[in-house]
Amino acid sequence: MEFAWRLHDQYSFALRYVLLIEYTKSVMKKIYITRAIPQTGIDMLINKGYEVDVSAKDGVLSKSEFVAALLKKEYNAVLCLLTDTIDREVFDAAPHATIFANYAVGFNNIDSIEAKKRGITITNTPDVLTDTVAEHTFALLMAVALRIPEADRFTRRGEYEGWAPMLFLGTDISRKTLGILGAGRIGSRVARIGAKGYDMRVIYYDIKRNDIIEKESGAEFRENAEDVLKEADFVTVHVPLLDSTRHLINTERLAMMKPGAYLVNTSRGPVIDEVALVHALKTGVIKGAALDVFENEPKLALGLSECENVVITPHIASATEETRGAMAEIAATSIIDFLEGKKPKNIVT
Repeated sequence: MEFAWRLHDQYSFALRYVLLIEYTKSVMKKIYITRAIPQTGIDMLINKGYEVDVSAKDGVLSKSEFVAALLKKEYNAVLCLLTDTIDREVFDAAPHATIFANYAVGFNNIDSIEAKKRGITITNTPDVLTDTVAEHTFALLMAVALRIPEADRFTRRGEYEGWAPMLFLGTDISRKTLGILGAGRIGSRVARIGAKGYDMRVIYYDIKRNDIIEKESGAEFRENAEDVLKEADFVTVHVPLLDSTRHLINTERLAMMKPGAYLVNTSRGPVIDEVALVHALKTGVIKGAALDVFENEPKLALGLSECENVVITPHIASATEETRGAMAEIAATSIIDFLEGKKPKNIVT
């Protein structure tokens, strides 16, 4: 009996020792988060025993602030946002950080070529945003077509004096032609909402055909963006920001659209030449636009906010409690998996 207890004590000690070693290893891991995100993701990292520092600044860190923060400790991982520019200077400031988990789907804020040279892993948070961004896209489309923000402002100013037959006439959405530029996950979901919910005819352009959007929404492929712009009553943009898509929508292409057409963008601001768009809105080249992203965020092009025929939201297409929380969990999971020697699911480079 005594021998059994001694054996038990030995095993208990061994187990405690192993747990202590594993805990010590995890405590040594330091994570820097560039801005407050939903607590669920932060708690996941803390519960792993990691030392987690979150920027206390209520806003985007300047480059100098970002670098200074990284130099304070030997961080093993950085959870960054799309508003953070991740380049050589940042990599140099955090030489021990071998993973940068981007709290976004896009990662054009990161110098992925430099990251690859240094063997740094970059991850993103795809899939979970799809429905939320698609819903916001369609909400913008409806808002501008039905002139809801204009009517809201009018009513709040106390100018409503009773029903009138010509008051804030909008544009019907049902059975119109919906043009999709970029038939990825979000573009395909927007197409489905339009086709199934509003009996819209869907046409689309992408660098390659998409069987899913064609089967789910009856979408018709077009060989180029110009054909979509010429045919569609509503054009919605869902392309990544690349050299080839910067100013995809410019003065020339805006002029191809129908005078009664609407343009919606929830992808990346620089995809649209915002100065050209303001001119098109003011001169009647197109009927209206709705934007959640801007070319030089957070600044707007001169005159954009003065246009009554544009709806603008402050980059909130993915801003629901469920989605932003899920994004935090995905980014945290990527860091945890990486630091535990597993391959994260959402590696982009």
